[in-house]
Amino acid sequence: MSTSMVQALNAALRDALKEDPKVHVLGEDVGTLGGVFRVTDGLAADFGDARCADTPLAEAGILGAAVGMAMHGLRPVVEMQFDAFAYPAFEQVVSHVARMRNRTRGRVPLPITIRIPYGGGVGGVEHHSDSSEAYYMHTPGLLVVTPGTVADAYGLLRAAIDADDPVVFLEPKRLYWSQADWLADAPEKVAGLGRAEIRRSGRTATLLTYGPSVALCLEAADVAAEAGWDLEVVDLRCLVPFDDETVHASVRRTGRAVVVHEAAGYAGAGAEISARVTEQCFHYLEAPVLRVTGWDIPYPPPLLEAYHLPTVDRVLDAVSRLHWYDGHSPAAPGRDRDAFDA
Repeated sequence: MSTSMVQALNAALRDALKEDPKVHVLGEDVGTLGGVFRVTDGLAADFGDARCADTPLAEAGILGAAVGMAMHGLRPVVEMQFDAFAYPAFEQVVSHVARMRNRTRGRVPLPITIRIPYGGGVGGVEHHSDSSEAYYMHTPGLLVVTPGTVADAYGLLRAAIDADDPVVFLEPKRLYWSQADWLADAPEKVAGLGRAEIRRSGRTATLLTYGPSVALCLEAADVAAEAGWDLEVVDLRCLVPFDDETVHASVRRTGRAVVVHEAAGYAGAGAEISARVTEQCFHYLEAPVLRVTGWDIPYPPPLLEAYHLPTVDRVLDAVSRLHWYDGHSPAAPGRDRDAFDA
C-alpha cells in the first residue's frame, strides 16, 4: 500500500492519542483545519478539541502552555506551523524546555514533542523554508530528530512522543508528499532514538545526510553507480543524540566522507559532523571531510531556491574532489558534465 509521509505522521499521532490519554496535540489550525499540511487531519473529530486543540497565533504562548501541561503529567505534541514561525518561541525552548530537568535535578522532566515543518524545495516564501536544526542541536537538554523516509516518519514520531525528554521533531516539507509501500495497520516503532541507518552500502565514499537530503543522496548514489562509484548513504535520523558508532564505522570503511544538508554551511550541522568524523577517523581518511550545503545567505525567493539547495551534481562534484587528494581524479558522473569542468 502506497502511503505518504503526511499519512504516516497522522497515523503516528492518531495511535499515540489512542494509546495514551496523556497525549495532547495543540497548535495553530491543527484542529478544525487539520493543519496547514493536513498532518493532524481528522484528529479533533475523532478525539475531541480538548485532545487536539486550536491555539491563538502566539508561538511563545503555545509552547509556554505545553511546558505547564508537561509539568502536570501530560505529553503535549506542539506544532509550530512553519520553521521560522518557531523563532518567537525560542526563548521558551532555551530557557525552560531544555533546562527544566536540570533545573529541578531530574524531578521534573518535560516530555514535549515540538513538531516543526522545515526546509525548502516547495517554493515557500521567506519564513517558510528555513533549516533551523543547528539552533536546537546547540541547546543542551534537547533531542533533535528528523525523518527521511515514510516509515521513519511514523516510527521516529512515536519514539519522540514516548521520550521523557523534550524532542524537536523536524519534518522535511519537501518529503511530505513522498510515497512508499508502508502499511498503516502494521506500523513499527523505532526502538529508541539515536541510531543512524545505512540506506545504501558502498566503498567509494560515505554520504552523511538527514531529513530532506536523504532522497537527494540516494539519487546521487544511483547516478554515481553508472560511472563505477560505489557510494554509501548514511541517514543520521537523529542529530541529538548522534550515532558516532555507525558514522565512524562507515567512514573508516570508505576513507572518504561528504556531509550533505540544506542549511547554510557556516556553523551548520555539517561543521559539527565533520569535526566529529575528523577527530575519530583521522588516520583512516584519504581526504578531508567535505560539505555540500545551502549557501550562507538568507533563504532566497522561490524562483532562486534551485540555485541555493544542494543538487546531485554538487554532491558528485564533492565526491570527485575527494579523489584529487590521492592523485586520482576520475571523470565525475552527472547530468551536467560541464558543471564539473567549470
